[in-house]
Amino acid sequence: MTDEPPLRRRAGQRAAAAEPQPTGEAATPEAVAPSATRADPVPLTAPREGTPAPVETAAELADVVADFASGTGAVAIDAERASGYRYSQRAYLVQLRRAGAGTVLIDPLPLADLRTLDEAIADAEWVLHAASQDLPCLAELGLRPRRLFDTELAARLAGFERVGLAALTEQLLGFTLEKHHSAADWSTRPLPESWLTYAALDVELLTDLRDALAVELERQGKQAWAAEEFAALVAWGAQPPRQRVDPWRRTSGIHRVRGARAQARVRAMWRARDAIAARRDSAPGRVLPDAAIIAAAELDPRDERTLLTLPGFGGRSVRRLARTWLDALAEARSLPDEELPVAPAVEGPPPPHRWAERDPAAAARLARCREVVTRTAAAHVLPPENLIAPDSVRRLAWTPPEEITVDAVSATLRGFGARAWQVGLIAEELTAALTGTE
Repeated sequence: MTDEPPLRRRAGQRAAAAEPQPTGEAATPEAVAPSATRADPVPLTAPREGTPAPVETAAELADVVADFASGTGAVAIDAERASGYRYSQRAYLVQLRRAGAGTVLIDPLPLADLRTLDEAIADAEWVLHAASQDLPCLAELGLRPRRLFDTELAARLAGFERVGLAALTEQLLGFTLEKHHSAADWSTRPLPESWLTYAALDVELLTDLRDALAVELERQGKQAWAAEEFAALVAWGAQPPRQRVDPWRRTSGIHRVRGARAQARVRAMWRARDAIAARRDSAPGRVLPDAAIIAAAELDPRDERTLLTLPGFGGRSVRRLARTWLDALAEARSLPDEELPVAPAVEGPPPPHRWAERDPAAAARLARCREVVTRTAAAHVLPPENLIAPDSVRRLAWTPPEEITVDAVSATLRGFGARAWQVGLIAEELTAALTGTE
């Protein structure tokens, strides 16, 4: 027995989207009128129409497509991955809500893709929270927004200190959301009913939150800024993912590994682990922790007994792969010098802490530019990183235009990807900072 409301079925068995279903003592949006000034936020524990059962068949998906095509207004969208559990960053559950269609949960595993759904909602504005996290996995399923509203980004632009979904929903709408399943293994099947309820609630109030934030952006005169940011997100999401060069260099703790031969051991161990993780569809850290790779690279054990004494090699599954790890170390040991890793070409300026000794004038420029960014961001109630990307400021300060004018600085910032509203706010003062005349 369970105290949770029963799963709502689609295709004839589902409840009408417009009719709230009884949910025991669970609070629903209709039970309490939302308020941005509520003294005691109300826990939201169940969707207003009940928790829908996941859509798993082509026939069920066709019903969803028809419902959402005939729905009205914006479409709230979210996706759940299994980060930390699986090798891929694919979506294991997609949640959508639209007026007239209600909430649906889609299990993408048994479905080829969701392109028919994409076509049905192509003309709608999509509402996501922290869109950059979900756009890649949605694109893998054939879902690509033409217009979007990112509630997290909107909150940043509006100057909110806490921009998590639960915090914003509580502050602006008067409801609290539980977030205890956010780090769950969403590749689990069947998904527990409590997880499905949690997932459905993530889109329950998303369009309401969008509307509240839109009002706030308009009040602050920042709606045009947000529109540029959202358009940039749409353009970014349409691009294929960039492949990292030498991803093994991101192994945690690699800064402790000295010498090209030792780095070759990190590379060999990383590649061996990555191949196993990809084959198992398991997060690499669950195959072998980064700390174990670093320990092996530093000591370079040559036999199983020594290897298994190192931190991170005590687990049964890791011990079973001892021969794999030793072979990787032997491979690195046998490499000729010309095949050892070489320091990658550095793109852009050096780390800021080295500027003072390498180029004191550049260090002074950077300090003045950072002060401009901090001051301007505070004046407009913005996080500095949303006013201008820190990397853009570093690049500008390290290598200013030959002729330091507002037009030249503006063109340089645009070349780094800055939007028009950002350039308009900061280019003139950055120009003065670069020349030391501010």
